[in-house]
Amino acid sequence: MDPSLDDLKFDQHGLIPAIIQDAGSHQVLMMAWMNRDSLARTLKTGKTHFYSRSRKKLWLKGESSGHTQTVRSIRKDCDQDVLLIEVDQIGAACHEGYASCFFRQLNQADGDWKVLGDRVFDPAQVYQK
Repeated sequence: MDPSLDDLKFDQHGLIPAIIQDAGSHQVLMMAWMNRDSLARTLKTGKTHFYSRSRKKLWLKGESSGHTQTVRSIRKDCDQDVLLIEVDQIGAACHEGYASCFFRQLNQADGDWKVLGDRVFDPAQVYQK
């Protein structure tokens, strides 16, 4: 791995949270976990790779859907334990079909979650579930 990344603070499981943001609109698209291997693959390919805690393996964003992310920049926070990755998003970021994984907003008055925006794609068609 690039020596300039050696000061990143991965957690006790070897993971670091990565916030993914659209480079043009600055909309937060998603949050995912990275380990050293997924970060190295991201740097090598210019496409985002993450670590799945449930499947315990690396995955390339868009490997099933074709909705890929091309990295424009990578930043670290002041504590060096969170990454902010700006990307050019192709298609939608959310596996539920929305542009962003943050498509639900809490109505503080009644405690209900409101869906913001429309689906960009039908997950049943893309993932054939």
